[in-house]
Amino acid sequence: MAMTAPQTVSETITRRDPRTVLPVLWVFAVLNYLYCDVLGLMHAPDLQGFLNGEVGGMSITTGFLLGAGVLMEIPIAMVLVSRLAPRRAARPASIVAGALMTVVQLGSLGFGSDVTPHYLFFSAVEVTATIAVVVVAWSWRSEVVADKGSLVSAS
Repeated sequence: MAMTAPQTVSETITRRDPRTVLPVLWVFAVLNYLYCDVLGLMHAPDLQGFLNGEVGGMSITTGFLLGAGVLMEIPIAMVLVSRLAPRRAARPASIVAGALMTVVQLGSLGFGSDVTPHYLFFSAVEVTATIAVVVVAWSWRSEVVADKGSLVSAS
């Protein structure tokens, strides 16, 4: 039976193997988080704030940096979890992590001083990516064992 062509972006990404799509979406999100932060250091007021230890009313302490590191470890770890963990663990972990990172990113728009155009742009991209993670994970069907023991998603 011939498959019909997907009509929407959601259909396109949910018809592909989640073991491939989810890690790619997580890498995409992480790269956007990183590049947004790099560009933020090129914004003179933010750079000066980092050098002074306070940005947008937030003190940049070692505790803050540890918390930010732990927060960013979530999407980094999800690259491996979504690719290697069993579906019964990877699916709910992707849904929870994707929803959490979406809420965190949206919440970050309310902190600090002026939200720069580059930050708004990257936030829109990052939120879209993490919502896509939730959509793909939510629609992830059970897996079946294929040749040579590899896992594939059942249709």
